[in-house]
Amino acid sequence: MLPDTADRSKPDSALLETARAWLAEDPDPATASELSALLSRAEAGDGAATTELVDAFDGSLQFGTAGLRGRLGPGSNRMNRVVVARAAAGLAAYLLANGGTAVVVGYDARRNSDVFARDTARIMAGAGIAASVLPTALPTPVLAFAIRESGCAAGVMVTASHNPPDDNGYKVYLGDGSQIVPPADADISACIAAVGPLASIPQSDDYEVLGGNLVDAYVARAVSLLGDGPREVSAVYTAMHGVGGEVFMRAVEEAGFRVPSKVAAQFEPDGRFPTVSFPNPEEPGAMDLSLGEARAHGADVIIANDPDADRCAVGIHCGGDYRMLSGDEVGALLGWWIVERGRRDGVPAAGVFAESIVSGTLLERIATDAGLGYATTLTGFKWISKVAGLRFGYEEALGYCVDPAAVKDKDGISAALLILEMVAALKAQDEAPQDVLDALARKYGLYATSQLSVRTSDLARIAAMMARLRADPPTVLAGREVLVVDDLEKGGDGLPPTDGVRLTLRNARVIVRPSGTEPKLKCYLQVVVPVAGDVVDAEAIARSELDALRAGIAEVLAAVPSTAAEI
Repeated sequence: MLPDTADRSKPDSALLETARAWLAEDPDPATASELSALLSRAEAGDGAATTELVDAFDGSLQFGTAGLRGRLGPGSNRMNRVVVARAAAGLAAYLLANGGTAVVVGYDARRNSDVFARDTARIMAGAGIAASVLPTALPTPVLAFAIRESGCAAGVMVTASHNPPDDNGYKVYLGDGSQIVPPADADISACIAAVGPLASIPQSDDYEVLGGNLVDAYVARAVSLLGDGPREVSAVYTAMHGVGGEVFMRAVEEAGFRVPSKVAAQFEPDGRFPTVSFPNPEEPGAMDLSLGEARAHGADVIIANDPDADRCAVGIHCGGDYRMLSGDEVGALLGWWIVERGRRDGVPAAGVFAESIVSGTLLERIATDAGLGYATTLTGFKWISKVAGLRFGYEEALGYCVDPAAVKDKDGISAALLILEMVAALKAQDEAPQDVLDALARKYGLYATSQLSVRTSDLARIAAMMARLRADPPTVLAGREVLVVDDLEKGGDGLPPTDGVRLTLRNARVIVRPSGTEPKLKCYLQVVVPVAGDVVDAEAIARSELDALRAGIAEVLAAVPSTAAEI
């Protein structure tokens, strides 16, 4: 980390030296020009430019199990061609040391994604590794599929998923097409740290650009997941300005469904994301255009992909209007449908249902009742994909793996096809998804989930709040006795250690953990309400209980002093 300076209007000489050395090495005219202007302004005493320069070189983007992700721009703490080149060279060294001989690279439609992908392919080829690049900007699940389809040792997807427009990222897959887990992340990071000057990295244009037959194979595989049931369903679809639109529409048509109504303003890939403040279907306002389109057309279902189409959001008609389902509700519906399809076809589902530790636990009841295995993993598909015998896995953040034999990652397109199949089958019986959710509630109890995010600009406070929870956990929360306190950092239940605390109450649960990508704590809430009469009454009780839990845990966390907290 660069030394700080008391007077931010006068840049430290070490900072200036580091920035000039970076500028001399930067192969990108755009970021070189941006850095040159920033240097000139900082040297002239512009305090804002100095602050920006300090942040741009405040350490390096750290390579971890999520690869790299950060803001675009010049500097070691930004996503740019220098950082990507070093990451690619380090990954190449790691692969060569571990017998890897082939890599496939994909990219989304964000700014510089295609450039980062081609740079990676050139560096891989320069290291003697057979490299291929997807033919155009395509969904992340197509890249995950391509790794296994082509038998490559690794894959790289250049994407920042649903991050803000100014971000980009670099996601790495190994071996069987699943995301990296420890210790591979640390080993790759060490290889990146050992990379020399940019000029010393060999590059070659001897890489392959794959043809459209790869997309043909992916679509055919996704369509093959469906049975021969009804296809009559009306849907509204949004690609959220991402790369899922064309592939999804093609898969829908080849599966025999009616072509969905597009949210036209969000269909074409556009890395500026002009109609949303945050390109994530879970964010307030992101689904407004889709909801409006559904109301205008009287659609049966709303389908949304995030910008790289590895996630899927679902909206349903309910109570005279439309509502977006939670990730847990979609996970339960998909789990139920996989079991139900097997029952209808006379071929019972087999294997293991899995979900992340912060997801709702209704899936366990569904799996157990169907005689299936069940597993809980740490947060992230890098862990879910490792479950032996996996048949279906999901995480509450809209990620679903419905075909682990072909795509060992979340796949928003194949999941959406199964949702369409389910809605069509229900419609043929004059039923709807809400009827299934109500039936599950009557059978198992109403499993209701929610979240609370505690944001703070004081990063030390996040550690302080977790330390307080561990040292002095509440004994009562929202009027309920806290029965068990589990420090997830100690491991247990077959899970490796992770930074989190789980509070178990009667018919309720709260899990608190730091976000892996943002300066905030995330609190995952669940209540289970028995249903003796009308499900609507149970829903009202559940909302009240969740509100009380949310207020209770917020009060506990707010007791940790800080001058910069927003709850």
